[in-house]
Amino acid sequence: MDMMDRGQAPAKARLLLADDHEMLLEMFALYLRKNHAFTVETARTFDEAAQKLQTEDPFDVTLLDWNMPGMHGVTGLKRALQLTGGRPVGIITGEALPKVIDETVAAGAAGIVLKSSGVRSLVNALNLILSGERYLPFDLVMRRADPNEESNDTLTKREMLILTEIAKGKRNKEICSDLQLALPTVKMYVSSLCRKLGAKNRLHATVIARDLGLM
Repeated sequence: MDMMDRGQAPAKARLLLADDHEMLLEMFALYLRKNHAFTVETARTFDEAAQKLQTEDPFDVTLLDWNMPGMHGVTGLKRALQLTGGRPVGIITGEALPKVIDETVAAGAAGIVLKSSGVRSLVNALNLILSGERYLPFDLVMRRADPNEESNDTLTKREMLILTEIAKGKRNKEICSDLQLALPTVKMYVSSLCRKLGAKNRLHATVIARDLGLM
């Protein structure tokens, strides 16, 4: 090895991270930039991500939010795969149903990363994807094998746990402390369960859940 090569720092992997959840997006991007070997570009819509893929230097890996504006699920994934020229594209999502897992895998996604898994798991996922492997969290693999294992009707076990805490009158910060979860994660679960139940707010969600016999 040349002596000059020894003194050179390894090149950082270029990541495009696209998500319309601004707080979560910035938290992930800040962590990756400060603590790991990545340079990070961000986007908040699929159109913005597509523009960066077409006009900027190639990204080593791209992560796209499944539900962000303009994504349209697997349609956006296929388009991004075309734009990257064969470089890996993964999905980041708050909740992945078995159908979503099957669609993304069949379309050629490099993996699925759950927003609730935290920044360390994100780093592990990115490193695995960059090595040429496909990343699926263990709980997603189990859910794919048995779709009913992690759910209670429309809600996952974690969402039901959050909903139970809400029914006790706890605020998000109290739930964070009691369940040892990050505030953006709790907010994401609250938004998800409200959306699934068709609730206008937290209180409305508990009323609907009781009416449905979920609590």
